[in-house]
Amino acid sequence: GSADLEQGVAATAQSVYRIGSVTKQFTAAAILQLRDAGKLRLDDSIATYVDNLPAAWRGVRLQQLLNHTSGIPDYTELGESWMRIWGVEMTPDTILALTFDRPMDFAPGTKWQYDNTGYILLGMVIERVTGRSWGSDMQQRFAFPLGLGDTRECLTGPLIPHRVHGYDPAEGGTWVNAPYLAMSQPYAAGALCSTVIDLARWNRALHTGQVLRAETYREMTTPTGAAREDGYGFGIGRDSVSGHEVISHGGGIHGFISSNLWVPEAELSVTVLANSGSARLGPLTWNLVAAAMGDPLRTPRVERPLPAEQRARYVGVYALELPGGARDFTVAVAGDGLTGQLAGQGANPLRYLGDDTFGVSFDPALRIVFTVEGDRAVKMTLRQGGGVA
Repeated sequence: GSADLEQGVAATAQSVYRIGSVTKQFTAAAILQLRDAGKLRLDDSIATYVDNLPAAWRGVRLQQLLNHTSGIPDYTELGESWMRIWGVEMTPDTILALTFDRPMDFAPGTKWQYDNTGYILLGMVIERVTGRSWGSDMQQRFAFPLGLGDTRECLTGPLIPHRVHGYDPAEGGTWVNAPYLAMSQPYAAGALCSTVIDLARWNRALHTGQVLRAETYREMTTPTGAAREDGYGFGIGRDSVSGHEVISHGGGIHGFISSNLWVPEAELSVTVLANSGSARLGPLTWNLVAAAMGDPLRTPRVERPLPAEQRARYVGVYALELPGGARDFTVAVAGDGLTGQLAGQGANPLRYLGDDTFGVSFDPALRIVFTVEGDRAVKMTLRQGGGVA
């Protein structure tokens, strides 16, 4: 791969990537360490540590922030209003204020919905309890003791050796620089950068008792309550790949996608980092696990060419029903194919699989199926569990 297309710099094992939401397991582990040290309780109200919150937020418990069951609105789901300020450096207080005027998505503890705002709040809790910045705490608590020399808060200003650039695909098989994002915005929800070497060390430390007590680790990796059905613990999830239980988390941030996975039965660590917002990490990650475990490799479903005369039938804006309400999903022509874009997020290439069905790069199990009447699509349906794409 390439770390810098403009300078012709190749990627190496020492290349430093933004890891996006893989950050959340670091933030969650810090909260659990602080709990074990008697500095906080998971059933504490967030209002104990963060001032000037909306009344509806004040009863939310730390545990509900950890496993995405708080109901607090996600600031990254604000659509165009957030996209317009991607380049603005913000404090955590300013980030929170973006959603102060929005109603709760649901009553705390009653549902599961992925929520970056909750992890902004957890970062603020860490700062309040420790008296140091979240980024400094990550280095003092984890990076220095565990020898993670290239893991740090990935702020825009400081020079970071071996930092790679993020890209998005463009027409004609070319690349463009990913949209600029002020890295103070993802904060404790997604602002770390790291290397495959550091994340392999982190995986071994986290999953073999070097970071948390055994009972605390079980608590972190065991989905409970409204998060049980979605397999989400505290900052990390449980799933299966080729019949093997895995503990994992992925990340996606402007120009970067990451996948970080641990197979308990083999104490196997698999980390894949990409500096492309359209990279297909799922099939690669799954086949790396299969190869290491001696299982047959999976054959991806073949992408088909989409004739130009058929592309127009899918183009349009569709109302996508999500737990927090309806969101616009825009399908547009890009080059010789289509892209799909959820309001507030970047566009992703859609891979035509036949029968009015498309795959997406960021989730190989996701299928987008269109209902076509005449020569126009009238409905779009999301389906999970599509297998390797």
